[in-house]
Amino acid sequence: MIASTQYLYTLAIVLPLFILYNKWRATRSLSSVPTIGPSAPILSYIGAFRFVHHAVEMLNEGYQKYKGGMFKIAQLDRWLVIVTSPELIEELRKLPEDAVNFMQAAADTIETRYTFGPVVHYDPFFVGITQAHLTKHLDDIFPEIQEEVMVAFNDLISNVTEEWTQVPALSVAQQVVSRASSRTFVGLPMCRHPGYIGLSVKHALDVTNTRKTLGWFPGMTRYFVTLFTNESQKTVRLAKQYLSPTINERLAAMKELGANWDDKPADMLQWIIEEALARNYDLDVIVQTVLMINFVSIHNTSNSFTHALYHLAAQPEFLVPLREELTSVISEEGLTKAAMSKMRKLDSFLRESQRMNGTGIVHLFRKTFKDVTLSNGVTVPADSYLGTPLLSIQHDEELYPNPEVFDPWRFSNMREGASAEGVKYQYVTTSPEYLAFGHGRHACPGRFFAANEIKTMLCHVILNYDVKFENEGVLFRKRHV
Repeated sequence: MIASTQYLYTLAIVLPLFILYNKWRATRSLSSVPTIGPSAPILSYIGAFRFVHHAVEMLNEGYQKYKGGMFKIAQLDRWLVIVTSPELIEELRKLPEDAVNFMQAAADTIETRYTFGPVVHYDPFFVGITQAHLTKHLDDIFPEIQEEVMVAFNDLISNVTEEWTQVPALSVAQQVVSRASSRTFVGLPMCRHPGYIGLSVKHALDVTNTRKTLGWFPGMTRYFVTLFTNESQKTVRLAKQYLSPTINERLAAMKELGANWDDKPADMLQWIIEEALARNYDLDVIVQTVLMINFVSIHNTSNSFTHALYHLAAQPEFLVPLREELTSVISEEGLTKAAMSKMRKLDSFLRESQRMNGTGIVHLFRKTFKDVTLSNGVTVPADSYLGTPLLSIQHDEELYPNPEVFDPWRFSNMREGASAEGVKYQYVTTSPEYLAFGHGRHACPGRFFAANEIKTMLCHVILNYDVKFENEGVLFRKRHV
């Protein structure tokens, strides 16, 4: 007992000193980079705590003061270095993986070692699956997405009649996205199981809440914090109860019939099982990986759809030109993936919504594995974070005229007469000026899947309902068709 007490006292003294030493060392290396907030090792914690609640304001302040250069903002245990010029953004994008790493920066942000498990944190093999299989099979799985979106909306807002009815927009979006994504990830009937869908949505919220809580604590103390606050591991155990029978059934079929058999599923779960087996991972890792993909899908896709729906409800006059385009294209093509690529107004509407609202506040996020010297002569020390201020760039009036005005046809107008260059204004296309999906080799690999899912959801709403805002809520009304 005495030894344990002495150990805790020693830890309580040594740990803060160690953190302060690392912060002092990093501060010296970055002394030439201006700071938003105090820069002294101890006083910098004022800026770190401010960033938790006022991140957008601090990033905008830095962008306005140091546009074209770089600045830094304190985190609890390291510095976040922000680059703003197109040249530095391109340089950041091209830095080698052994110097800066996107996956570990993202994993640190989501705290995947605690919210999903160490394998998902250190070996995120689901990214390769998304790149190799999900986008490749998009034509095949699109009809299933379309069907599930329709069924999910009909189930979730069945109370909507020809009278105006308030709808909990974000909650409905989360459930529709979870069901449509799960149709591709785990298939029928699990994608319609209320318990599994509820668990998937809850887990996405639990991860977000755990991440926020851990953000208040230095890195080396977070393990102890999760012992009391982390709901995510409990969710993994519950998810196993839902997924284990299907996984074991597929494992048995693979053992008996080999790599291929009649009616072998072509879904995310099957691809995860095959890759996990190749890496000698167990059932827990398969379930954790499914939950990880669920989280990414539910969190970003439902937010992006909800933002677009809010814009539509705030300015319902945009419904008419959108309906005209959808009706025209569908009459010729049907509601297919190919038809989606011809809906330029819809594509522009979504890109403009994502330009205004973003999908986060810092993108091109990287963690330095070693000291990195940039072309401007600044050396960023190892174990720092690098990134770009997403919303500041996408609200820059030099890049986007009238950036605070929602212009739904901003990008479709840019595409008119642009020939080959028109591709760069499409919803899923990234650039140093449009970073909502990231940029470069680490641009979101699931953005093509997500874009088609969001478009299908918005198509369903536009064709079947009128929408408007009233008393800060979104109201739906069935259309006379």
